[in-house]
Amino acid sequence: MTEVFATATMDATELHESFQRCERELRGGYAPIAVAVELLPRATRPFMYALAAFAAHTDHLADENPGDPGAIITWRAETLDELRRGHSDHPLRRAFVHTVRTQNLDHRVVEELLDGFVADSAAPPRFETVADQRAYLRAVSGTVAELGMPLLEPTGSLQELARLLSVLGEVFQLVDIFQDFPIDLARGRCYLPAGDLRRLGLTVEDLRGTGNRPALDALIELQRKRAADLLDQGSRAMSMVHPSSEPFLSAGILAVQAYLDELSRQKSAALTRRMRLPMPKTLPTGWNPVHSTTRPRRIRLTRARGPLRLRGIFTKRRAPLHAEQARPHHAAVILDGNRRWATAQGKPIEYGHRAGMENLIRLAETASDLAVPYMSVFAFSVDNWSRSEAERTMLFTLFAHSIEQHRERLHQQGIRLQWCGRRDRVPPGVRSALEATEQLTANNTGTALTVCLDYGGRTELLTATRALAAEAATGLINPAAITEDDLVRRFYLPDLPPVDLLIRTSGEKRISNFLPWQAAYAELVFEPVPWPDFTRDHLLAAFDEYSRRRRRFGGNNDTPVPLPA
Repeated sequence: MTEVFATATMDATELHESFQRCERELRGGYAPIAVAVELLPRATRPFMYALAAFAAHTDHLADENPGDPGAIITWRAETLDELRRGHSDHPLRRAFVHTVRTQNLDHRVVEELLDGFVADSAAPPRFETVADQRAYLRAVSGTVAELGMPLLEPTGSLQELARLLSVLGEVFQLVDIFQDFPIDLARGRCYLPAGDLRRLGLTVEDLRGTGNRPALDALIELQRKRAADLLDQGSRAMSMVHPSSEPFLSAGILAVQAYLDELSRQKSAALTRRMRLPMPKTLPTGWNPVHSTTRPRRIRLTRARGPLRLRGIFTKRRAPLHAEQARPHHAAVILDGNRRWATAQGKPIEYGHRAGMENLIRLAETASDLAVPYMSVFAFSVDNWSRSEAERTMLFTLFAHSIEQHRERLHQQGIRLQWCGRRDRVPPGVRSALEATEQLTANNTGTALTVCLDYGGRTELLTATRALAAEAATGLINPAAITEDDLVRRFYLPDLPPVDLLIRTSGEKRISNFLPWQAAYAELVFEPVPWPDFTRDHLLAAFDEYSRRRRRFGGNNDTPVPLPA
């Protein structure tokens, strides 16, 4: 399928609802997949939800209509037509079409996927050899895994990664086959190679009963070992994606491994009793199951009200708010004066930056103690690239080391770190350190510490505007209907709330391109002390100043700063 996408308008509200529906469908019927998707970077999750939900729905159509391919043929034709036009009116396919289009996914693989399900629905499966079975597995599931490859930010050979991801997809489909043994056998459908049955003296009819238990057990063990071998092979994909994607793959690998372990215990009982893919009780953090020889640190999965969440094994209660003193919901600090502070003490510049890094960690802990929901810091501006290469290298080295050194400390206090800024120019070590900390702390409920690194407000606005312009040019959005919310959704962190209080240290009195949109109505406090000397008392003094301000937001009436709920 080589046609180019046509331009068409896709309503932003309907598109948002379509992505939400994809997420709900996965959470409702495919919870282990939804849990794994939660481990991806926030910006990637909606696209992976759309891809997984489309594949799951297609599989459901095939399962519900065995021997009658009419429904899946219609689904295939409509999907391919919508991919050509670049528009869909279907509440679930809308998100899938948008994902394939905007993420440059291979639509030829989509066609291969749909053809595989049509073939499966048209006639009962008949696999003579393992190769025949694997061709089916590749078509209906290996394609899905390969299709999502660009979302995982490949770092190695694309051809080899595509092959390994396809192998992982085959294993996931084998597990689906194992789970559906009782249902499929009752319908007269057997997805096991006929050659395996003959070698053990079995027929398909034997699989529905309990006779010849040793042979049935041997058959299941043969399938399990084959799946385990494929899992070992496909797991090598872990080393070929960006570290931020590793937890996602690792969660799926661990869930399948847990299922295969249980299958080894149940053996032929799986033919008559459906075994569910287990919800993993633990997931690894910063651990590669393929290459690691040490026991990983693990985080628990717990269910509170609402969706499944990940909780760290360490928790800390936030300090209670004091009703008599207002706290900003979102405070931001421009960390200025490291170099001047070091020079004033007769020390090298590195000394000042090192002290500044340590003070950043203390600020985060103070914000957590004071129960400030959001704290943002300006750590490295897009304009700081004009500094010498030696100073930049020293800065990035210090920053990566500090984040890695204090990662557990931040996590134990319930602090959630998030990165705001460009990610394509900073050294790999800094990116890895920040994104690993983002993943570890993603579900903490304490202070959200936003580190603005390689950030510039004008750059953020320009990037968001270009994204809107591109979507308008291709018909995805109506220019006349663009709102502020449409622009904000294309920011680095769309959910970052408005800044209530902006503090700058070291006596300078300008905001220097720091969060200009978010700080449009911020109260400004300029503190004369350099950043390394900025203490908890200075922060409390700024909060006290903030609590005395009257915030009008452009209106006529005085609006006192509200006390937090």
